[in-house]
Amino acid sequence: MKSLTGVDAAFLHLETPETPMHVGSVSLFDLPPRYRRDFHAEVRRALARRLHLAPVLHRKLAPMPLQFANPVWVDDDAIDLAHHVQRVTLPPPGTMTQFDDCIGRLHAELLDRSRPLWRLHVIDGLESGQVGYYFKAHHAALDGQAGIVLARTLFDLSPRPPPVPRAKDAMAAEHPGLVELGAAALRHDAGQYVKLVRHLPDVVRTLAGLLGPAKAGGAPGRLRQNFAFGPPTPLNVPITAERGFAGLSLPLDALKALATAHDAKLNDIVLALCSGALRRYLAHHGGIPKKPLTAAMPISLREAGNTEFTTQATMPLVNLHTHIADPVRRLCAIRDAADAVKAMVQQSKGVVPMDFPSIGVPWVLHGLAELYGRSHVAGVMPVLANVVISNIPGPRVPLYAAGTRMSAYWPVSIVEHGLGLNITVISYAGAMGFGLTTARAAVPDAHRLTQALAEAFEELRSKTGRLPARAASRQHARPSTPPRKPR
Repeated sequence: MKSLTGVDAAFLHLETPETPMHVGSVSLFDLPPRYRRDFHAEVRRALARRLHLAPVLHRKLAPMPLQFANPVWVDDDAIDLAHHVQRVTLPPPGTMTQFDDCIGRLHAELLDRSRPLWRLHVIDGLESGQVGYYFKAHHAALDGQAGIVLARTLFDLSPRPPPVPRAKDAMAAEHPGLVELGAAALRHDAGQYVKLVRHLPDVVRTLAGLLGPAKAGGAPGRLRQNFAFGPPTPLNVPITAERGFAGLSLPLDALKALATAHDAKLNDIVLALCSGALRRYLAHHGGIPKKPLTAAMPISLREAGNTEFTTQATMPLVNLHTHIADPVRRLCAIRDAADAVKAMVQQSKGVVPMDFPSIGVPWVLHGLAELYGRSHVAGVMPVLANVVISNIPGPRVPLYAAGTRMSAYWPVSIVEHGLGLNITVISYAGAMGFGLTTARAAVPDAHRLTQALAEAFEELRSKTGRLPARAASRQHARPSTPPRKPR
């Protein structure tokens, strides 16, 4: 039995039918010539041998009596792989647009909380002959970095998988009683109150340093540009359960060359490209606001070597400077804003709480989430952030499943009321996979954004000079009428 942290449990309590709180990944696999095996069956068999290697695959929730506190994780020895590993066949012709729409539909479905909180869909019927692989797990069970750790269990580093280590002890189902659950909640909260009291002086000192007088050119002064409400846009509206998805892969070498040319980090280039794409998209959907858009930017707080399956991240705001038309000037402004944010996170990471007392929290958080959705206040409240942009370092080498090579890898994430677009980026084997998760109420066609993203990439390259020649690559970039050039 293992207690959920306060942050992990919050994802459970904030979940509603309109706002599922799971994250996932989408992959394409290139089947070798004359492949005669059943890829779906092979994947299921491989997972059956590996369930014991990753806690997220074999543990489920045990709710507290009357939901008075956070649930706990318990092991489940009766995992039904027929439920968890499903096959989906696309109707003819099996285009990539159909594939993306299928991902959107699957991502809108809530996970069954009576089972381990994950599901895998193998998607065939693609006209390209490839096979799709969509995996999702609840954010209460893992964050982006933990997802990379999980990938080591789901995938192999070569076509010939190594022997799977045997389980040290057989998994046994746990059935804690009411007294045991209640005692666990009280022990957890007692420990959290002690930590809060112990760390209170550190919190006060850190806040005083961050909010104190700004020194010339110092981080506190530069931080102020990030502490502002974003402008209202079509992205920031109440949403329904309908989801959209689109992905784009860009060459990693070209992105690194852009970073070097502008004395920037790779994440600065990601933010700048997203900013340019949003300018192009909004120019065709309501106009570019005079006030710059703001992004919520998750930053990992995970220490090197930490492989625990929990959420360990914070999410500060960063100014996207979308009011600047010139892509190079915009990149430089974003670089400075992001540097200030990262300095703040480094200064405060030791006092950012990942856990807190839980008694009464499930009622409060879930009630607020339901009220927030039903009241439609997201359509009238000031916009704290216009978009979520997250960058996750991923595998540098090719991955394999059932002996088959993964050719593309894109993340899928969470959108919320008032925050209808999430752009999560992951590096994989020489490419950067931009996964755009949308609420269809905010972004009816996610492919318009991937097209705008590809154009923003080409624009920045053209303003920079000689760089690697290869441009955007995405097997399912759908041709459409180009958006008007932003003024």
